Amino acid sequence: MSALGARIVLIAALCAVALPASAATVQVEVDGIEPGAGRVRVALCQGGLSEASCARGDDAPASAARALFTFQGVAPGTYAVAAYQDSNGDGRLDRTGLGLPLEPYGFSGAVSRRARPDFAEAAFALREPGTALRVRLARALPRR
Repeated sequence: MSALGARIVLIAALCAVALPASAATVQVEVDGIEPGAGRVRVALCQGGLSEASCARGDDAPASAARALFTFQGVAPGTYAVAAYQDSNGDGRLDRTGLGLPLEPYGFSGAVSRRARPDFAEAAFALREPGTALRVRLARALPRR
C-alpha cells in the first residue's frame, strides 16, 4: 500500500471512531404558545422527567403560536419531550404552593394533565433516521 493509501485508510478510521455508530434526528413542533411572552423551552428526556433526566434542551422566543425545535445526533432509544413557556423569563416553570404549573406546559405522548406526569406515558421509541412529533402547551390553571 502506498503512503497516500495508508493515510486515507488512517483518516477514514479516525473519522469512523469520532462519529457515533448511529444517530437520529428529533423534530419537535410546539404549538399552543402564547406569542410575545418570554421563551419556549424544550427538553429531550431519557429515563425520567426530572431535571437531571432532561439534560438536552433548547429554547426560542415565544414570538409565534408555533415553533419548531430540532435535536440532531441523538442515539436511538426511548425518550420523552417536556416543554413549557417561561412567560416571565425567570428560567423555570412557575408553580403554585401545591405544585401545579402556572405557565403553559406540555409533554410528548398521552400524558394526562390531571395527574403528575409519567415518563412511560410521554415516552416514544427513537430509531434512525428519526422522528417528528408535536407537543401542545396548555395551562393547568386559568391565567392570573
